[in-house]
Amino acid sequence: MDELPGTLGTPGSLSLRLGQTLFSAAALLLMSVGVQSSRYTVFRYLVTIVSLTIFWSFALAVIDLFTMVTGCKNLRQRGFMIIIAIGDWVLSLLSLSAPCSSAGVADFLLLNGAPLCPPKNCSNGRYQLSAAMAFLSWFLILVSSLVNFWMLASL
Repeated sequence: MDELPGTLGTPGSLSLRLGQTLFSAAALLLMSVGVQSSRYTVFRYLVTIVSLTIFWSFALAVIDLFTMVTGCKNLRQRGFMIIIAIGDWVLSLLSLSAPCSSAGVADFLLLNGAPLCPPKNCSNGRYQLSAAMAFLSWFLILVSSLVNFWMLASL
């Protein structure tokens, strides 16, 4: 079962974690630069969740890199894998809810937002693009979460 792609300490896991980090950083950058995302609570929620995703995914990418470089397989113990699997599962749920809600609000603001949202903020598509990047990050978190649950079940 050690050959499962995406398992902790494999190149697949490292690429999943780096993809999560990059897509979350892109979502954070798009939401934070040049728009007034702090006016709406749902956009602050998205910024919070993608920031949490950046830290979680980067930390696990460092663990993956350490495991690959040293060849240490001791990290695949049941207690450590439970923490990673639960953390991925919770982050996957949060990472799905944040872009869903922000995409809904962005769509509402585009359709009805003339009095609610200045044209400079709503017409450039950054809210939608940020939600799309967060969805891509969620998909990668979902994949790594499923792989970690599979690995946890096999221990």
